Amino acid sequence: MTSLLEVQRVSKSFGGLHALSDVSFEVGAGEIFAVIGPNGAGKTTLFNCLAGAATLTSGAIRLGGQRIDGRPPHEICRRGLARTFQLVKPFRGMTVLENVKVAAFSRYPSTKQATAAAQAVLDRIGMAGLAEHDAETLNVAQLRQLEIARALATEPQLLLLDEMLAGLTPTESTAMCERIRQLPRAGIAVIVVEHSIPVVTSLCARAVVLCFGKVLTQGSTCEVIANPRVQEAYLGNAQS
Repeated sequence: MTSLLEVQRVSKSFGGLHALSDVSFEVGAGEIFAVIGPNGAGKTTLFNCLAGAATLTSGAIRLGGQRIDGRPPHEICRRGLARTFQLVKPFRGMTVLENVKVAAFSRYPSTKQATAAAQAVLDRIGMAGLAEHDAETLNVAQLRQLEIARALATEPQLLLLDEMLAGLTPTESTAMCERIRQLPRAGIAVIVVEHSIPVVTSLCARAVVLCFGKVLTQGSTCEVIANPRVQEAYLGNAQS
């Protein structure tokens, strides 16, 4: 496996609270990788550290062999790491196309280029028919699609997806999973934070389990899920 992302002994403390302690794992190019664990395990803090929204207390993060920790979020984004958020907040008073175009400006300086890039992303994920709709009129599933579209418009190598299935119906979840499966075919590696074990099993060959900010175990998804310590710490409380 060629490593795209290397997380090396990452720790993050907030005063006396150790949100992450000595976390290490790697994600390969074109891989869909899972970060799982119970609520409060440190998953969101990890995403914040990867994306530059939180500064590490110690450790290192490398993307494509280059350190990105300590850099501001916009620079990390330009280097190829994008993220989504569990709570989707579209830009108010703007259309779907305009929302995606804002993200496209990170790669394309001219309005014409950014518009074309944004339209191409909407075409690619099946949202072209909503391009001129006010983003605030979208339903939950469409807002989730918009969140991914904005991230894709930055042309990432690695995409962090934070509970993208939250609030979706089974049919909508199935469609979202298929969109996620297509991302590696476009050369995009993915890290998903997701509580649904069936979804994690179907999407991800490998996973890391966090518990109280520490790595409980990592490896193939099937082996991780079968681990008695994981079942005690996570599955017993959150399996769905």
